[in-house]
Amino acid sequence: MKHALRRLRTAAVTLGACTLGLSLVSVPAAEAYSVRPLAPHSERAPESDQFSAEGVTTVGELRTVDGSLSYARDGRTQIIRHPGAAYVKVHFGSLRLAHGDYVTVSSPDGRESYRYDRYLNRATGSDYTTDGQPGFWAMSVEGDTAVVTLHSSRPSRGKAATIDRFWRGYDRTEITQYNLSTLSVCSTDARRDVVCYQNSHPSEYARSNAVARLLISGGGMCTTWRVGNTNRMLTNKHCMSTQSTVSGSEMQFNYQCATCGGANPGPGTKVSGATLYRVSSGGSSQLDYTLYSVNNFANIQGFGTLYLATTATSTGAQMYIPGHGDGSPKRLSIYENTQGGTRCTVRNANYNTWNISYSCDTSGGNSGSPVLNASHRVIALHHLGGCPSNQGAKAHLIYNEIASLIDNG
Repeated sequence: MKHALRRLRTAAVTLGACTLGLSLVSVPAAEAYSVRPLAPHSERAPESDQFSAEGVTTVGELRTVDGSLSYARDGRTQIIRHPGAAYVKVHFGSLRLAHGDYVTVSSPDGRESYRYDRYLNRATGSDYTTDGQPGFWAMSVEGDTAVVTLHSSRPSRGKAATIDRFWRGYDRTEITQYNLSTLSVCSTDARRDVVCYQNSHPSEYARSNAVARLLISGGGMCTTWRVGNTNRMLTNKHCMSTQSTVSGSEMQFNYQCATCGGANPGPGTKVSGATLYRVSSGGSSQLDYTLYSVNNFANIQGFGTLYLATTATSTGAQMYIPGHGDGSPKRLSIYENTQGGTRCTVRNANYNTWNISYSCDTSGGNSGSPVLNASHRVIALHHLGGCPSNQGAKAHLIYNEIASLIDNG
């Protein structure tokens, strides 16, 4: 989330977070899940290559490594591990596969697995992201370990793939360390996991399904969501505003805890950004929106969608906010301070030309979250924090600019 205060950025990573580095060893494929890898040397990429965007929560570190897969029996599987990482996102510098061969990037338990062949066809293989440089990025794998495996029956001993970079996700302590927070949680934090409201607030719970966590270029985090009946997504301009950033980012649907307070999210469903359609004019204190589409749209249609209000809201209107503050599993802000207490309401429906204000709890990573009214229409696009006047860009003004590009129901 963009805050009034300048965010604190630390150029050096602490020794404890860096010295173990990347675990990358070659082991027979059958042993990939049982052999505990060593930790050969890897390096933090130059600071100029690290993720940095004003107002966006930094959640990962780019590291470099010299790794490869080969057709030799002892070179077909590599374990990529960074101890304690929240996720691992692998970059293939090159992929030299024969027809019918493929590689997989998987979690050790197999819950996530992404398959890539020489054609990189999303219709027959897995999704991926790009950054304008040679090669491609596999979709991120939750947790600190990714198993990269070559699948082939060929006896050749040639090189099949090179791995030159990876993103590793920060843990909770590091996210706090690298991101200066401001008072966007107003008084007591009343947010709860969305599943906590499945029975008591079924409509709010259901609408939140259309909201996804946005992993930006491997190292930043915001919130995004489906808008209208076609393949369209909204987030903040200050989160991403160029085609290259859209192509380099992931949208993770259904990243939420299975039980209330359980800290047990699954990997959800991940898709990549496709086409940038429109970016708002003006600065991030104005309408601050980006409209875009995703690849593999059919994979996320089942999560539903949201619709923009086409007229202005009013002061005192009831509201709620689903989102991924701090990059956490999805939470809902329904109450101001205590459960069952005062409901979140619009404090000022005309805070300024572009924004409404509210004190409903948010934090870094909530940028791009939808602000919904009691009729479950989006009345604002959250983008600014600072109690008591957290702010969202007026949705009816956004609608006026993008109406011809969406099917608003």
